[in-house]
Amino acid sequence: MLARFLGPGLVLLFAVSQAFRDVYFAHVFQGIDVFAVVLLAFSISAVVFGAVALIRAPHEFSTMRAEWRAMLWMNATTALAWISYFYSLKHLQPSIVSTLHSGIGPLTVIALSGLGLHIAEPSRVRKAEYVCYAGLAGSLAFLWWVVLAGRSGLSTDDFALNLTALALLVVSGACITISLLLCKRLNERGVGSDSITAGRGVLIILVSLAAMLLGDVRTGIATVNEWVILAVATAVLIALPLYSLQLGIARTAPLTAHVIRSLGPVCVFALELVDGRIAYSPLTLLGVALYSAFAIAANLVRGWSDQREPRIVGRISAA
Repeated sequence: MLARFLGPGLVLLFAVSQAFRDVYFAHVFQGIDVFAVVLLAFSISAVVFGAVALIRAPHEFSTMRAEWRAMLWMNATTALAWISYFYSLKHLQPSIVSTLHSGIGPLTVIALSGLGLHIAEPSRVRKAEYVCYAGLAGSLAFLWWVVLAGRSGLSTDDFALNLTALALLVVSGACITISLLLCKRLNERGVGSDSITAGRGVLIILVSLAAMLLGDVRTGIATVNEWVILAVATAVLIALPLYSLQLGIARTAPLTAHVIRSLGPVCVFALELVDGRIAYSPLTLLGVALYSAFAIAANLVRGWSDQREPRIVGRISAA
């Protein structure tokens, strides 16, 4: 029984950790370059989990080489997702960023399924779930209006900047979902979470390094002590939660995992109430509350469905 709930529990742990990550780094990004944070987070993941994978299962790297197309797309979507996400987090309210990013996840799975693109093992969607996802989409559209109308609680009058940040959240949500589906596909091919965690950030490390070396933007980090503090923060708030998510994804049906992941914004809104940059916004609260209601309903329907029927294992069709 415990093993059955381990995967969903690990995904839920990641969802809760999003609150601390987003509120903390929303502050950090006001003075530190995004690429410095990304470079630290994914370099730590690559080195630590790469070493673990080499010790525990070196043969998995051969499987990853054979699945080079999936690895390439996984790296590309991971890089695009995180860079887009952190750009939006620098300019928008954390709870709105988390809500739009997370809410796109299950909608992307549904859209891909509707197009007949099953990157990983498909999950059956019931009629009651479609009602929940329609409400989810409506709440996301409402939050777009809140931001563009200047009623989010975060003072910014740049319409073009807000629109760009919102659009990038759609990109980040869709890309991270596709990346995680590719991770799930590699899990089904016999590749463990250690190897995947080490290998999925190679491209984003190279992009971040190039941006820091070739760009003219200062990192905002002046001392070795500041580098150490940031390294610890990225390890605790980004690298380890991502590993928790990876372990959860390996043990959970794709749609179930993304529905659980969509609960993160509820915690983010609660934590950002102590953020001095953000004024309390009833409309933001309403949007997050609507989103949360439909996300929780989708979780309940999905959990009830998973208990009623065993998961059907079918052939994996390539995307």
